[in-house]
Amino acid sequence: MTDTVLGHPDLDRPLAFTQEELGWVPWLAPLTEEELSDHHWEALVDRRRAKSPYFLLLARDPQILHARTGTDNDIFYNADAGLPREERELAAAATSRHNGCVFCASVHARFASHYSKRRDDVQRLLDDGVDAPQDERWRAVIDASVALAETPGALTAEHLDALRTAGLDDLAISDVIHAAAFFNWANRLMLSLGEPTAPAPRADRKEDQ
Repeated sequence: MTDTVLGHPDLDRPLAFTQEELGWVPWLAPLTEEELSDHHWEALVDRRRAKSPYFLLLARDPQILHARTGTDNDIFYNADAGLPREERELAAAATSRHNGCVFCASVHARFASHYSKRRDDVQRLLDDGVDAPQDERWRAVIDASVALAETPGALTAEHLDALRTAGLDDLAISDVIHAAAFFNWANRLMLSLGEPTAPAPRADRKEDQ
């Protein structure tokens, strides 16, 4: 049933933005793996997503989930020119930090750190916010992403000029816009459907067992 709101009165919620791996719980009942049809499996694209309550919830509308996943994959995994992966992730992390989506910010900050090897700079974004000091190129990417997240009309020619001055060509600028725009929408979806849980104690994490 999707008309029953799920409560989580004893939920251990994260207290701050983090690069730690968070959990997530839905406010509406997701599908179970046993309920998935061939249509649902096709929509999930990656079968490992059947372990995620978020994707199992989105699978209730498989057609939209399939379109969403194709868009997501093309923005972040298409390496044919354009912006390097770490800066696509930076745009998503900055947008998520601005919008207050703790879960999305954790995922994409972690990716930005992994691909850039600049964990301290990424952590500064999480700790001190989108206005925290960054180098010229990252400043331009963050500012453009946050402007677009605020409202599309806030993205101005000045933001585009700053991106070009920082060395981005038109394809790279397009990737900034796509990454920020996608997560401006994705943040609102995730924030309306559930909430994050704090990292499990390290001894309880699967990778440590």
